[in-house]
Parts: sequence; structure tokens; C-alpha cells
Amino acid sequence: MNSIQRILHRPFFIKLFNWEYWSFATVYFCIYPVWFLLCLRARSFFFFAASNPTIRNGGFLGESKKDIITIIPPQYHPPSVFFSIPSNGPLVLRELQRAGLQFPLIGKPNIGGRGRGVKVLRNEEDVLNYARTAYLDFHIQEFVPWKLEAGIFYVRYPDQAAGAVTGIVYKEFLSVTGDGKHTVLQLLQKDKRALMYLGSLQTIHGNRLNVVLPPGEKMIVSPFGNHARGSKFIDASHLADETLTQVIDKICKQIPGFYFGRLDIRFESWEALKCGRNFSIIEVNGAGAEPTHIYDPRHSIFFAWKEIIRHWVMLYRVSRINHQKGHRYLGFREGIAMFKEAKDWARKLNAMTE
Repeated sequence: MNSIQRILHRPFFIKLFNWEYWSFATVYFCIYPVWFLLCLRARSFFFFAASNPTIRNGGFLGESKKDIITIIPPQYHPPSVFFSIPSNGPLVLRELQRAGLQFPLIGKPNIGGRGRGVKVLRNEEDVLNYARTAYLDFHIQEFVPWKLEAGIFYVRYPDQAAGAVTGIVYKEFLSVTGDGKHTVLQLLQKDKRALMYLGSLQTIHGNRLNVVLPPGEKMIVSPFGNHARGSKFIDASHLADETLTQVIDKICKQIPGFYFGRLDIRFESWEALKCGRNFSIIEVNGAGAEPTHIYDPRHSIFFAWKEIIRHWVMLYRVSRINHQKGHRYLGFREGIAMFKEAKDWARKLNAMTE
């Protein structure tokens, strides 16, 4: 690696020349006027609340996973148990045993976002530590065994019989492949994507990063399908054929009042998913969902802006139709209160992620 390559390998320059690592505010700043115009047309800054009437705030901010999971048919999501804080660790363990959940498990805040506060729980000690350090109500769900994960964006106008898949992102978990010579840490330091998350990976894995993997052995260092946790997002929207669209449409119609958002799904294979089998919905995201296929490194910021605006317009149209059917927008004070709550939740989520 020459001197120029070494300079470009530094996190500052990786972030500078790859917009997918820019902050949320930086990415969205230039297109905020479009959002403002949609608000003017709707005569409400918080029109999105009408998009998914059965989800709090339409799923824009502050939606409860406990409330959402109750409207998803049970065969479509992993077994989960919800807990309120302050929680009692031994009681949490007893409830998990009573529900028949088996390790490994996943702990998630009841109100979350971008993978914050999500942790793999491999044993009883992990569960006790998670319950002890939880700053928000949380739930623990069984780890879904399927190896593939995708985010499928779905939109259905309330006055139409069928919906459409408007984008698919395939999630490639952050991993390294051993060469029998270098430690996991050294392999991560060579990878530009891994380098952007090295601090959190060191916190999670500790001394395990000093292991030398045998040649060809693969280690997934971040098993979370979140861009903020290192997953590479690949645009797989071309897979949205008629068969897959019909399957997703059938599933989403079974979620009452759900018209706009993204399903995060773990599944065995694309073939099985198109047959409607061997999959599990691990998250339902509403009005605040991003069309995350934009984060494919092959896409420019201009492509991202185009896709975000396209989905904003669809969100506006869905919300307007629902509003005409009698579903209300948030009032101004309610909207401001929502953002204040979200700021407090973000602080607590960040504390749970550290």
C-alpha cells in the first residue's frame, strides 16, 4: 500500500468519498425543501401520521414494537417476550423459560432505530446484563435461524386493491475470512468498511479479535442487518417480480392498517421466500422507514435523493387518502412533543448501545 492509498484508507477520507457514511442531516439537507412543499400541500407538518392508522405516529417516530407485533400474524414473526423497566433479571429468565425461548436470543428496545441497543444474548449471563443495563422497555426474541436478510419496501394506496414492492435491499453481514496468518483485528483493519466500525467491534468482541482464523474460515463479526452496524446494503430491487410482489402484498394485507413501510425479513432463500415459506419478519417499519436500497455503494447521492423523494411523494399520497377517509394528522403540539420524546429515546438508546 503506497502513501496515497494509506491516506485514502483513513476513516476521514473513506467517509468523505463515500456518501453512505455521511450523517443523516448531511444526506437530507438538500432535499428538505421538497418535504416542506409536501407539508404545505397537506396543510400539516405531520401528515405522515395518517399513513398507517394502526401504528402510533404512522410509524414515523416513537412507534412501539410491542404494539406492532400484535397486529402481525404470529406465524410471520419470531417468538418474543416484552419487559418493562426497571426489570428483574431472574424474573426475565423465568419468563423466557416459560415462553420456551432457546438461546441464542436477541435483545431489542421496544422503541428503537438503526440497530441501537440491539444485542445478541448467548447465555443467561448476557440476559441478566441486558436487563440490568436497559434504559428503555425492551423485548427479547428468538434468534431467527435463516441466514439471509433483506429489507422490502411496500406501498399500497388505501383506495387500491393491490400494493407494490418499491425497493429491495439485500443485507450482507460484516465478516472476515481467515488466512492463517493475520488476526481478525488485522483483517478488519485492512477492510475499508470494517474500519468505519472498528471501535464498536472492539467493544463487542474484545480479545476474540486477536484470534487467527484458519485459511478460508469465515467469521461474521456483526450479525445485525443494520447499515449502522456494518452491514453492506446491496440494491436487489430487480428481484421484485410478480411472484414476490404477490407474496409480499398478501402478507402486508394481513397487517391491519399497514400501507407504507419496510419489512425487514430473514429467510432461507429467495426461492423459498417467493413461495411464501421459511421466512420471518423481524421488523415492521412505517412512515419513518428509508428506502435503504439507496445505500448500495454503487449508487450516487443523486440516485439516493431521487428515491427518497419518490417515496416521500408516495407517503404523502397514502396519508392524504387515509385522511380523506377520516384518519387524522398529528396536531402541531403533538408533533413537537413526538420529536422531543424521540430525542430523549435517542439518548437512552445510545447509552444502551455503548
